[in-house]
Amino acid sequence: MNPILHVEHLVKRFGGLVATNDCSLEVASGEIHALIGPNGAGKTTLLAQLSGELASNSGRILFQGRDVTRLPVDKRVAAGMTRSYQITTLFSKLTVRENLAVAVQARTGRFFDVFGTVAGDSDIEDGAAQAAESVGLLDMMERVVGTLSHGKQRALELGMALACKPKLLLLDEPMAGTDPEESQRMGDLIHALRGEHTVILVEHDMDAVFRLADRVSVLVAGHVIATGAPEAIRANPEVVKAYLGDEEDEKEAA
Repeated sequence: MNPILHVEHLVKRFGGLVATNDCSLEVASGEIHALIGPNGAGKTTLLAQLSGELASNSGRILFQGRDVTRLPVDKRVAAGMTRSYQITTLFSKLTVRENLAVAVQARTGRFFDVFGTVAGDSDIEDGAAQAAESVGLLDMMERVVGTLSHGKQRALELGMALACKPKLLLLDEPMAGTDPEESQRMGDLIHALRGEHTVILVEHDMDAVFRLADRVSVLVAGHVIATGAPEAIRANPEVVKAYLGDEEDEKEAA
């Protein structure tokens, strides 16, 4: 394995609540690595620590061998770590092109008037077009974002993250609120990222997780209790007892 990310003994406390508890993890370059676990297990907190939104109380985050534990969000984005969905803001009254242009200029650090025009700036135009093409929105560049379906808006959020040219992409529940057809399309988009981008995926749709992930890590009470290939995780008695057993019971009850 060629790890791109090492997480070493991360801890995050909110008063008396320990959200991540001695959390350690390795993510291989080019893989789709899923994080699963019950509600309150610390998955979103961990993503926030990785992206720099939340400072850790202790532990280390090594990205491509570099200690980024204390870097702010913008420095992590510049280093190649980008988080999507929970922190992505879509400008609903602007076009797809303009939204993507905002993400491109955020990566380049160049000034851009979001309410102005991107015409004439070939670097921003090209970057926006490439991002749109990667998520199937090239023919919707002039559409106002507020008129798009929920699934298309999710795809645009992914496109904005990709416009930052990430080496490591952190996805927090990308399929939440989508219908089955939209969920399948999003799964196809994520699958297409394998190899070119490393992806950490938090998702409650277990069918999607086990279809997409190269490896799966299971968080319980803020601690990784198991990591392995999807079939190994499905068969792990500790994981079944702590989490997957409840998922299967819910399916049978439905």
